[in-house]
Amino acid sequence: MPAVFPSEAWLEGLREKLNTDGRYNEIAKNWEGDLFFVVEPAGTFQETLTFHIGLWHGRCTGVVWNASAADHPNPAFVLSGGYDNITAILSGRLNPMTAMLTNKLRVKGSLGYMMRNVPTVLDFVRCCQEVTASIA
Repeated sequence: MPAVFPSEAWLEGLREKLNTDGRYNEIAKNWEGDLFFVVEPAGTFQETLTFHIGLWHGRCTGVVWNASAADHPNPAFVLSGGYDNITAILSGRLNPMTAMLTNKLRVKGSLGYMMRNVPTVLDFVRCCQEVTASIA
């Protein structure tokens, strides 16, 4: 069920979507690597948010809202960006690959792996967009 981003309900909705979406399951069947997100303050949004998404072979192995980097010390990818850029991706106003290549979404991890798996990245973002009812 769609939820407001950012919220724990949104993250749980994403977990459910990733595990029940046949298209994502097939496209991401070879993906190996979890994501640690850092959403930085921007505009009127003045807090830093973190969340962890475990991803393995087309399945979401778990999500953690307000995740601690200490609890997830070696994620395959750390994705960080301002709230405005993250919400632009979620609303479809900013292409995620363009965001990565222009540093609007910073990637710590193998950018080459991301580039070799563009269909998986784009379908992951599609799932994120589909669970986003609105943006706070």
